[in-house]
Amino acid sequence: MASIIESGWLYLITHFSDFQLASMGSFFLHESVFFLSGLPFIYLERAGFLSKYKIQTKNNSSAAQEKCITRLLLYHISVNLPLMILSYPVFKLMGMKSSLPLPSWKVVLSQIIFYFILEDFVFYWGHRILHTKWLYKHVHSIHHEYATPFGLTSEYAHPAEILFLGFATIVGPAITGPHLITLWLWMVLRVLETVEAHCGYHFPWSLSNFLPLYGGADFHDYHHRLLYTKSGNYSSTFVYMDWIFGTDKGYRKLKALKYIGVEEDDNKQT
Repeated sequence: MASIIESGWLYLITHFSDFQLASMGSFFLHESVFFLSGLPFIYLERAGFLSKYKIQTKNNSSAAQEKCITRLLLYHISVNLPLMILSYPVFKLMGMKSSLPLPSWKVVLSQIIFYFILEDFVFYWGHRILHTKWLYKHVHSIHHEYATPFGLTSEYAHPAEILFLGFATIVGPAITGPHLITLWLWMVLRVLETVEAHCGYHFPWSLSNFLPLYGGADFHDYHHRLLYTKSGNYSSTFVYMDWIFGTDKGYRKLKALKYIGVEEDDNKQT
């Protein structure tokens, strides 16, 4: 497997420059992963498949879904792509490389874990700031236009927010100067995580059912369907920051009430 990856990587670095791979390559990889993982949830919502796993009964209109896709394409081309191009010198300055040999799996794993922890910390505080009155009204309310989120709404936001919270995603790699393949893996995992958190479905195979600290769709969906002053659940990936600072009390209370209700129903049936 390692030799296949190295052969494929050798082809890339032979036919494309560092700049092309780090900027355009990253952009096309992001777009492919984002839309391929997010579009199926539009189909599920329209077709009504797997509706028993849908967190909210409300559905988005086709017009609302199409508006989201149109805006996303505009934002990605006008904001994300220039950001990837402009950030290339910074990553190179911090030591990013694309040459062989590839980093060991231990190095990749340790860096990815560090990125997730740091991103979650920075995102939490940035997200809380965006929920202050003025910033919510003028910036963050764009993201909350969809009280019933679906996968693609994860990146539907004001351009200023894309830059503001995007910092949380790139600060880890900017500090460590990873190999480009590590940066790509981090980007793929981060996109899949945020699409899942906004998908609107809580499946039996959702990671939050197996990883106690992982937030997932149920955790973040609560954040979208409440008023901005009462929502809480500001973290991106994990739940411990909200637990430490008490910004998940409403969510925990709701979960406890639902659990009691299930127990009462079970007792009635027996």
